[in-house]
Amino acid sequence: MATEIVVPALGESVSEATVAKWLKNVGDAVEVDDPLVELETDKVTLEVNAKAAGVLKEITVKTGENVEVGAVLGAIGEGSGAPAKKEEPKAGPETVQPKAAEVAAKPASNDAQALPAARKIAADNNIDTASIDGTGKGGRVIKGDVLEALNSPAPAKKAAAPVSGGPRDNASREERVKMTRLRQKIAERLKHAQDTAAMLTTFNEVDMSHVMKLRSQYKDSFEKKHGIKLGFMSFFVKAAVQALKDFPAVNAEIDGTDIVYKNYYDIGVAVSTPTGLVVPVVRDADERSFADIEKGIVDLGTRARDGKLGIAEMQGGTFTITNGGIFGSLLSTPIINPPQSAILGMHKIEERPVAVKGEVVVRPMMYLAMSYDHRIIDGKEAVSFLVRIKDAIEDPQRLLLDV
Repeated sequence: MATEIVVPALGESVSEATVAKWLKNVGDAVEVDDPLVELETDKVTLEVNAKAAGVLKEITVKTGENVEVGAVLGAIGEGSGAPAKKEEPKAGPETVQPKAAEVAAKPASNDAQALPAARKIAADNNIDTASIDGTGKGGRVIKGDVLEALNSPAPAKKAAAPVSGGPRDNASREERVKMTRLRQKIAERLKHAQDTAAMLTTFNEVDMSHVMKLRSQYKDSFEKKHGIKLGFMSFFVKAAVQALKDFPAVNAEIDGTDIVYKNYYDIGVAVSTPTGLVVPVVRDADERSFADIEKGIVDLGTRARDGKLGIAEMQGGTFTITNGGIFGSLLSTPIINPPQSAILGMHKIEERPVAVKGEVVVRPMMYLAMSYDHRIIDGKEAVSFLVRIKDAIEDPQRLLLDV
């Protein structure tokens, strides 16, 4: 008797997903809990696992198609199928490497030379992309090259484009890729935030000297005791919580004609993933220690990049912190994460000359930016909130004494 592969519940307010990738082929052997297919929603990517052992008998929904909760994706039949192919072991320190001349003599693989759209058309028409002269950047084979190969038995290399002259047809040198559901949702939410909130950004700068000194002094003993490195984010989460307690409007949201004040502190930490930006939430950050916050951030960040986050872990945040400094950003204006009313942007730490007690000294400085919804947060509150964070970071003992 066949066991149906069904789209599971996708989480609150999520009723549809896209089949991102099948992890098994028809005829493959399947064990209980084996991942079968990846589904992509507008919030997370999740795997559907096998409920029974046997053989993948049928795939009824192809990659790229949309499905609703409860839809049948395929079926597992009884029997034993072909075992999944094992990947070749990767070269390690003790692996003998081929000689340079032998490596140079081997042609590059089709996957390395052809863009995704070109590979698909070539595969559908049984064309070896290694036989096509690529005109894309770095000699890569693009869609137009494959189309030309279809119309010509022996395609010749294209002549170099003229240095000057009128515009040329660039359609063959472009690649059109459909946006993922996550990217579509990110675009929708960011545009919604711009269209609905009276968004404004206030800036300040913070001297990181004392936090860096404290971190350097205790980083080894902290890691030895707690099994996690002491980063900067935990200081900013703690500082944000203190500031949110002093300025409750920053921790509130608008619901129709009401203002909903949150008497809890669930801090979202923006994480960049291969599929887009996600914001997992550190729950009850006011009740957590520095070590708990660091462990939570590392765990959420790792699982976000691996596509293992649950939808519930990205819902219900009251305030968000994003760190563009890890990518080298010196200053930016972050966009509010609705329905929240404010977001804090951290940036690159850079040594700059500053005036301290009448003397010019060089200090590690960071620009801070806070975007906020001016409908419920006044300018005075926003500026004072950011100053409160600045004071806590420049004198981190305040975080321990809660003053």
